[in-house]
Amino acid sequence: MNKTKGKEKKIRIRNNRLFIQICACFGFVLVLFALIIGMMFSKLYEDNMLKTYRKQMKKQARHIAKEMSGFVAADDTEGSFNYLDYLDSMENSENTDIWFIDNDEDNITLKKEFTNVDIVDIKLSNEVRYVLAQAKKGKVSYACGYDAIYEKTMMCVAAPIRDGKKRVVGIVLLNSFVEQRDTFIRTSRQYIEYSILVGIGICLVIGFILAMFITRPLSRMRQVALELADGHYEKRTNVKGKNEIGVLARSMDILAERLEQNEKERQEAEQMRLDFFANVSHELRTPITVMRGYSESLADGVVKAEKQQQYYQRMVSECQSMERLVGDLLTLSKMQNPHFVVEKEPVNLAQIFYDILRGYKAIAEKKQIQLLFSCQEEIVMMLGDYDRLRQLFTNIIDNAIKFSREGGRVWITITKKDKIEVSIRDEGVGISEEELPNIFDKFYKSKLRQNAKGSGLGLVIAKSIVEKHEGTIEVDSKPGEGTEFRFYFALYTGAWES
Repeated sequence: MNKTKGKEKKIRIRNNRLFIQICACFGFVLVLFALIIGMMFSKLYEDNMLKTYRKQMKKQARHIAKEMSGFVAADDTEGSFNYLDYLDSMENSENTDIWFIDNDEDNITLKKEFTNVDIVDIKLSNEVRYVLAQAKKGKVSYACGYDAIYEKTMMCVAAPIRDGKKRVVGIVLLNSFVEQRDTFIRTSRQYIEYSILVGIGICLVIGFILAMFITRPLSRMRQVALELADGHYEKRTNVKGKNEIGVLARSMDILAERLEQNEKERQEAEQMRLDFFANVSHELRTPITVMRGYSESLADGVVKAEKQQQYYQRMVSECQSMERLVGDLLTLSKMQNPHFVVEKEPVNLAQIFYDILRGYKAIAEKKQIQLLFSCQEEIVMMLGDYDRLRQLFTNIIDNAIKFSREGGRVWITITKKDKIEVSIRDEGVGISEEELPNIFDKFYKSKLRQNAKGSGLGLVIAKSIVEKHEGTIEVDSKPGEGTEFRFYFALYTGAWES
């Protein structure tokens, strides 16, 4: 028992390790997956946001350049002035500087009324110089980098302003503070990270529940396995499910059922063995005691000469009784051996009864009992062992004569239908309803005086012989009216030699 407890403790530790390993692996994979997805999502979100903002600034730059191109083409300085006022208000709200710059190349100039910045004395960054150069070529471009004028990272977009002849006479330059966008991106990234953390927490809880779902039935199966090891075969896992764990649990339950069944059969066999030895000892004790008493009496010389022959005859009778008991035990041992196979051959069942009735004719006449034999045909063939079948029907006919009253009758009938039916019916004392279920038990004997010398094995042997011939046996009996035994065997339809 201590070894079992030690094993149980080790298995419990290992089972806990499995639970921890499942949780740890699930958590590691989940965190790794969340970090990768979070980083990818953050990068995609940042790139997409910057791309959207860049498109928005380009669209705005094109729109402003288009409006200014209209004012320049119409030489509408007043309209341009009002439009600049409007853009100034927009700059304050969006933190974006809008420059209108003259194109100082090819002697194409923009009136000062249409400009608001002179870049001659301004030290421009390389990014600004690049977008201005592209705008002079008639292209809308953008650049992002640190600007020494604002001392911050800026995004700049430049678009060309054209006159009525479609010449690039000026440039619209939009300078936007990237810092605010970076702050917004950082805030968004923090929300994403918080969401990831919350998601990881929820998934860890789900992983914990999943690990419990996996390890709990395994723990139950481990507990049942230990119970089975201790001999508690009635234990069951009671784990349901169609997955592999459920199939394994059902297999263990089937194993437990078979172990329980085998244990019951073993106990029944053990009890039968004990009962068998007890009954054999009891059956042998009586004749041995009688023989000892007669032997001691004869040895002591206390028996008169005229009675000595009577003592000897009684001793012979007791020896014959023990001989019959031993013979019946040997026969029963063979019949109940699952590996013993009777040697079957085609036999004429009618001929078996003719042989039996010839031997019992004289015995029946002493009690004035009529043996009435009826058979539809002279030849009724079946596969069987002649000697065993004769022993079977001899026991039944012997009982029928023994328990019949003087002047009674015994009917023996053989009929052929889909099977061979043999009926042996007497007009004897009958068997009570309480005793009828026990007549095929070993050493069971009724309390009637006719059965005083019986071994209690005759009907057990008869039933075993029937089963070895793959037949069936039925019994009907009424006290005071008689008993009928019916036997059913398969017909033999093959060729046979007379």
